[in-house]
Amino acid sequence: MEFGEFMGLAVAMGSIVGVISIITKTYLRRLEHKERIAEIGAQGAKPGSPDRSDVIERLEHRIRVLERIATDKSENVAAQIEALRDERVALTAPTKETV
Repeated sequence: MEFGEFMGLAVAMGSIVGVISIITKTYLRRLEHKERIAEIGAQGAKPGSPDRSDVIERLEHRIRVLERIATDKSENVAAQIEALRDERVALTAPTKETV
């Protein structure tokens, strides 16, 4: 085998190793991405976390109440606003668990 043939073989082998390396790294990144997507999906399904439809329903209810308050011309609007504030405080207040 002459020097030129040896160099050609070396370049071909180096190219094959490089292509295999690129394919392997791409595959590993794809696996990491799929694992991360699975983790994010599992976080959304944790027990105790509100269901998305429940959150949407609660927000729609609050919007309906706010629209009614905004279009109502009676004098009890301030009382209704205070009731909403009390409701919001009750929803965001941390609950104490007894041991």
